[in-house]
Amino acid sequence: MLHVITKKGKGYNPAENDKIGTWHGTGPYKMETGDFVKPEFSPPAWSKLVSETVRKIARADERIVAVTPAMPVGSKLEGFASEFPDRMIDVGIAEQHAATFAAGLATQNMKPFLAIYSTFLQRAYDQVSMIFAART
Repeated sequence: MLHVITKKGKGYNPAENDKIGTWHGTGPYKMETGDFVKPEFSPPAWSKLVSETVRKIARADERIVAVTPAMPVGSKLEGFASEFPDRMIDVGIAEQHAATFAAGLATQNMKPFLAIYSTFLQRAYDQVSMIFAART
């Protein structure tokens, strides 16, 4: 068995010191400082629009729970987490568990909002396909 430990941003201090994951996917930045270059105008991110909509709906419905596999920052769920800490569940890097857990919540009359990057959803493909198969 081989256990490999990787270090994000190895050799570039701004990335090595990033504790929340900002350097997982970046736009333009200044090499000398690591500061991100913000465009003068940009529309709101899709994930921000979706997460804020879920947050707004969650204020009126306590059955809404957010579930994410280690992606709260990228999914823009920080606001949801701060407003509803008891309804924000981060299962770590376990997409399969996140999908199955969300399905289990739904069987108990909860309304899970499952936030998984599309590139990682393939890890939960079997769970998602079984969830849909069970509904038909």
